[in-house]
Amino acid sequence: MIHRILVVEDNPLNRELLCDWLETEGHEALSAEDLSAAMRSIEDRPPHAVLLDVQLGDDDGLELAAWMRQQSKLSSIPVIAVTAHALVTEQSRFLRAGCNACVSKPINFKALREELKYWLQDNKTSKVNS
Repeated sequence: MIHRILVVEDNPLNRELLCDWLETEGHEALSAEDLSAAMRSIEDRPPHAVLLDVQLGDDDGLELAAWMRQQSKLSSIPVIAVTAHALVTEQSRFLRAGCNACVSKPINFKALREELKYWLQDNKTSKVNS
């Protein structure tokens, strides 16, 4: 199964890097550069997972995770924070805000691959619209 993954990242180089990597891994990569574009993309075509930069310019990326958790049809979509804020206390804040996991920048692609493999298992994505 090809998984559709939304990359929410304001830095164009990081966004391109993640999208290219996802496509190399066999996924369909979608991208958004800010919260409003991400929300529109998710409403139009719900992804199987979201890779979320927590600091989106002036926006707090965690608002997207909180918004998704409030939407019944979106609440089961895994959200993986991809962030330079790697402190354990920060990671706990991300999880409390609605993220399922956290991967630090610079990106450890092996760790990201493992998180995606775990969260995209069939039993975890069965509620997501294809």
